[in-house]
Amino acid sequence: MTDQRVAVVTAAGKGMGAAIARQLHGTGYRLALMSNSGGAERLARALDGIGTTGSVAEEADLALLVDMAMAAYGRIDTVVNNTGHPAKGPILDVTDADWHAGLDLVLLNVVRMARLVTPIMLARGGGSFVNISTFAAFEPDEAFPVSSSLRAALAGFTKVFADQYASAGIRMNNVLPGFIDSYPESAENVARIPSGRYGTVAEIAKAVAFLASDDAGYITGQNLRVDGGITRSV
Repeated sequence: MTDQRVAVVTAAGKGMGAAIARQLHGTGYRLALMSNSGGAERLARALDGIGTTGSVAEEADLALLVDMAMAAYGRIDTVVNNTGHPAKGPILDVTDADWHAGLDLVLLNVVRMARLVTPIMLARGGGSFVNISTFAAFEPDEAFPVSSSLRAALAGFTKVFADQYASAGIRMNNVLPGFIDSYPESAENVARIPSGRYGTVAEIAKAVAFLASDDAGYITGQNLRVDGGITRSV
């Protein structure tokens, strides 16, 4: 069993997930990483961690990742639930199959990981979950109908979970990125952003590391916008 903190990060093969893994490694975490491309395994080797290839939409793959982390390290302190993008397009063109796939991809992945890891955190006396959501969770964007709808549901799940487990020292929060440099840039999108630019994956990673840390020990059930001001509500 390691004395270092351990983080499990999904969709960690590239983009935001890889940046989050590197940031957490830099702050002293041991890592257990997963992606569907093989990139997480390569990054894990580079960061002296462990990695596997699998899908966040498959409960067996999530269970394998958790089992690997416990076998290697004997503890899990932080889970970062990162994922891919669900179906896009006009809302009535989204099929039932795409809605069900989106449910697995952006909501049930978090629910299933919570079922797997919460008992481990309870036994240790605490831990933290950080879920990567989207700015469109509270200001739905017609370009992202499935993500906008189901990540609003994720916010509800996060609050209910946080309320139930706060007294046990387990926290859950969401990070809501705006347009980030891992996403194709367009002048139209930049024009919407008060900061006048896309965010960087490093900026998302630093926000995640903060929420995972003891410095955020009194923050739970929250939705942190890291969006350059693109959302208008206050």
